[in-house]
Parts: sequence; C-alpha cells; structure tokens
Amino acid sequence: MENHQNNEKRRTNRERQRKYMQKRMGMTLLLLIAVTGAVVLAAVFMANKKKEKEEKGTVETIADPAVNEIQSRPDQAENETKEPQADTVAVVLQEADLLAAGYDYDGAIDKVKSFEGYENVSELTAAIADYEARKAECVPVNVEEITHVFYHTLVVDPEKCFANQETDPQAVGNNQWMTTIDEFNKITQTMYDNGYVLVDLHDIAEETVDENGVSHFKKGTIMLPPGKKAFVLSLDDLSYYHSYDGYGYASKMVLDENGKPKCEYVQEDGTTVVGDYDAVPLLDKFIEEHPDAAYKGARGTIALTGYNGVLGYRTDISYQTVPEDINKDKKKWLEEHPDFDLEVERSQAREVAEVMKAEGWRFASHTWGHLKVGEISFERLEADTIKWKENVEPVVGATDTIIFAHGQDLAGWPEGYAAGNQKFEYLKAQGFNYFCNVDSMQYGVQIRDNYVRQSRRNLDGFRIYFNSIGQENTLSDLFNAAEIIDSKRPPVHPLG
Repeated sequence: MENHQNNEKRRTNRERQRKYMQKRMGMTLLLLIAVTGAVVLAAVFMANKKKEKEEKGTVETIADPAVNEIQSRPDQAENETKEPQADTVAVVLQEADLLAAGYDYDGAIDKVKSFEGYENVSELTAAIADYEARKAECVPVNVEEITHVFYHTLVVDPEKCFANQETDPQAVGNNQWMTTIDEFNKITQTMYDNGYVLVDLHDIAEETVDENGVSHFKKGTIMLPPGKKAFVLSLDDLSYYHSYDGYGYASKMVLDENGKPKCEYVQEDGTTVVGDYDAVPLLDKFIEEHPDAAYKGARGTIALTGYNGVLGYRTDISYQTVPEDINKDKKKWLEEHPDFDLEVERSQAREVAEVMKAEGWRFASHTWGHLKVGEISFERLEADTIKWKENVEPVVGATDTIIFAHGQDLAGWPEGYAAGNQKFEYLKAQGFNYFCNVDSMQYGVQIRDNYVRQSRRNLDGFRIYFNSIGQENTLSDLFNAAEIIDSKRPPVHPLG
C-alpha cells in the first residue's frame, strides 16, 4: 500500500512539473511572439516615416520643448522612459526555469533578481514565488543512502564485440564487463522514471579548510522534491585502449562542429563517423532533454589510466620515448601514425577535457597502469602515481579523487582507513580526498573528517545477465534487468 501511495505521489509530482514546464514554455513563447511582432511593427512604422520625410524633402526637427529637454539630458531620459524589454524578460525566464528544473532554486531566484526592475514585472515576481514554493517542498537526502553506479566504455556493435565467445578470451571479457548502448539508454530512462536524480560525487560531502590549509569533511546537504532519490555515476577507463580496436567500441572523444563532446567511431568499411557512441554524449543529450535528471547540472566522474593515453589520444610519454619494453600495440600504432606528435595529442585531448569539465564532468585517477593497489608494493604505488601526475594530470587537470582499478581498496568495510595505513597516507599527501572501490552492496558511504569514501556498483554484462536470469538480485532497486538486457548479448560466462 505504501509503495502504491509513493508511486502515485511520484506520478503526481511529475505530472505537476510537466504541466508547469508546459505553462512556462507557453508564456515564454508568447513573450517572444509579442516581441517579434512589436519589432516588426516598429520597423514598418520607422520605414514609413522615413519614406514620408524623403518624399516631402523635409529635414527632421524637434519642436517639442519637452523632447528637447529630454534630449539635452539623455541619462535622465533613459531612466524616465526605460521599460523592461519583453525579449530580455523571456530570456531571463528561460535561463531561470532551466536552473529551477535542475533543483537550483536559489540560482533561479538570483537569475530573476539580476534583471533590473524585476519587482515591476509580474511574470518575474510570479516566477520567484513559484521557485520559493518549490524549494520549500524539498526534503534533505540521506547522503549515507546514495548509491553509486558505474560503467566501462559502452559497446556500439554487440555482434562484433561479443562474437566467438568460445574461442576469444577478449570477447568473453567484453561480455562480462561491458554494457551496450541500448542497455545504457534503457537504464538511464528507467532510473529517471523511477525518480533517480544524478548528483556529483562531491555533493555528498561538505569540505572546509582550516587555517593550516587542512581539509575537513562532513555530510553534505542535498535537497530534492519528495519521492526523488539521489545517485552518483562514474565511468572507468575512458582511454579507448588499443585492445578495443576492432571490437565495436568508439575510438576517441572529439568535439563536433558545435563544440560539443562526441565520439569517433570507425565503421566496418573503415570510414569514421562522429556521434553519440558512448556514455558522455548520451548522458549529455539526455540531461539536455530532461534537465530534472541531474542536480544542479551534475555529471559523472571519469576514472582514467594513462598507459595508453586518455580519451583516445596517445598522450603518454612512452609514445615519444619508445622504451625497449614498449608493448606491441603501441609499436603497431606508432608505425601506423608516422606523423605522431606528443604535444599535439596532449593539446587536442586537453581541449576536449576542458569542454567536458565545463559541462560538469569530473576526472579521477584510476592509477596510471590500472594496478591493484591492495597487492602492489608501496614503491610501485609511488612510481605509478608519479606517472599519472606527469602524464595525465597535465591533460585533464588536478583531481582529489582516486577510483581504484579492479575494485580493490586499502581497507575493509566498515572499519575504513586507520592511522598508519601507509598507502592511504601517501595518497592523501598527494592530494586525494575521495576514494572509491567496487562493491555490490546498495549503499556504501563513509564521510570521515579527513576523507570521503564510497563504494560503487558495476552495471555491466555480468550483473545485468545474472540478474536477468534470476541467479542474482543486486540491481532490483534500480531496474528490472530482464527488461534491460540487450537481445544481442549472448549468455555470460561466470567469473573464474
């Protein structure tokens, strides 16, 4: 009964919001039409006046003393005669409505109040009252019950990616660890329909810095309408490894003619096309169409290694120095790209990364070499971190987040990172404050004075398949895996 009431309430809230947005869009459209009509009439009037003067051969004079006085005091005239421009009002409302749709009601109110004389414009004062009413309805999210989901690079061509399951170990791994574009789109839509709202990893905690420059953390405050549920998203290995070539994945991130992050994809005939071939452009498009899917414009956190470069660009120094132990994939790529220039690759990757960050995406370390931090020596962790900071950080910028490769961690749950944990203390000293592993539990959040930690759930072929056939029940709070699984996905091999 309670679930039924909650579902009804969510449907009512969504319907109210849909009607509100339709009404607001209608008002904005009417304002724009009115402005357009006024501009046209004014242009016609001025053209007629000019023609009339030319025909009479007269020179324009101003005989009205009041007008002459106003002209002699232009600043005062402007203040006395200035009225709100309807086109500007429409633009302000459009921008404010977009902020409010993403639950940034304070931002929406500030946007309206930035309009000079807003107090005298009924549409603007009504909008402020509406934003304040919607803000008052919001309730705080329990940040300790925020789930964190993640994907690897999405599969564009499942038939190519999953072929030869009995003979190709790479295809077996593809089937276990990767999610298809069709599955990603279904999950995104289903979670949205179920009231999930994407929040930034950094939204779950509030950071303060003391007089000694030391960061301290406490629970963050996230306010959402009743019935909404927050979740965090991350993407692993967005480097487009050489090992992905020929398996139906995108090849790199690029900017399209409009300056938006998209992906290159090499088709079967060898031609390259640009489009929505991975999670970044797909999610950007979804949020553009559904601004209420993200809290204050949040996006995900992208965990990057460095050994094959980042975002599909070969940005690692090894491509330039070509050490003796360079692997065959890198060697083959260099032979196929004799005009390779490391600085050009880094510059192009940096340009894409900057646009992605401006849209709300964040970057994190995934270790340079995709290492198991719990098993490697301390010395190797040091060397690997230096490589990440020398080869990846200059491209994507500094980060305070490390997402551990292979899901490994430096401590168990719930005990957390204790004093004397050498690897943790080293990573802290390198500027890392947010730490994420992999775990199938629904919620895993630790917010301590000196760090923030969250476990992640893999929405990959393995989880989707075994949930869809009833052998696991680890995703039912998010979606029904049987309705999500791609019909082109073959049975998934058990891990072993």
